[in-house]
Amino acid sequence: MKPRGTLVVFGGFDSYIEEWLPAALFFRNAGYDTVLFEGPGQGAALELAHLTMSPEWEKPVKAVLDFFRLDAVTLMGFSLGGGLVIRAAAFEPRVRRVIAYDIMTDGLGCILRLFPPPAQKDLLGWIDAGNAEAVDKFFADAMAKSLLLDWMMQLALHNTGLRTLYEVMKHYQKYESASISSRLTQDVLLMAGAEDHYVPVHQLPDQIATLTHVRSLTARLFTRAEQAQNHCQVGNMGLAFRIMNDWMNGLGPIESLPATPR
Repeated sequence: MKPRGTLVVFGGFDSYIEEWLPAALFFRNAGYDTVLFEGPGQGAALELAHLTMSPEWEKPVKAVLDFFRLDAVTLMGFSLGGGLVIRAAAFEPRVRRVIAYDIMTDGLGCILRLFPPPAQKDLLGWIDAGNAEAVDKFFADAMAKSLLLDWMMQLALHNTGLRTLYEVMKHYQKYESASISSRLTQDVLLMAGAEDHYVPVHQLPDQIATLTHVRSLTARLFTRAEQAQNHCQVGNMGLAFRIMNDWMNGLGPIESLPATPR
């Protein structure tokens, strides 16, 4: 049977792609050829190939599309991948449809949200001023009081290959979508949890506002009433998968790109 299309999927900040295998089987059974991969800073790409995290996600996407000789795909990124997918789609014309599961317009903002506004202001001031000593001391003190923060920062050091948390903060300043979102011309599905403990909910309207040239834009905010209010809809991921499937089916087949003249 001819597939409905091709879905290419990758993860985010701490993902191993094996965790997405049950979802891949769902989309396989729904009629989609499904390709899963790990990019820099993720899973085997980090642990075995020693590729550290990079915001330039169009590069691993290009490599995957080239390898499988794909010319018209739906590209989906989950968690931090919801920001990386916007970046990749901005520079890769073979990506015809985009799913951000969930949205993430500002990676540094997701880290800073763990702190009260005065501390956020101080941190941003130190980062902009290059005050590495103040940033590192702040995080050392805060990590000693929070297991969640300690896990996030230790993993950030690991997946970026950087030595200090000041360097990590400067690195994650690059994980933003505002500067490139206007380049997207695809069909786009944005998903967000109303009570996401990583991504501030304001990033959903932030992302909508900057997608000014897309072919179509669909946004879905998941709520506690649906048991899907959490990050990546943990609690009712089946609902999220059905939303994605219905969206892809509703758009119909993707036409292949015209052949490039030789």
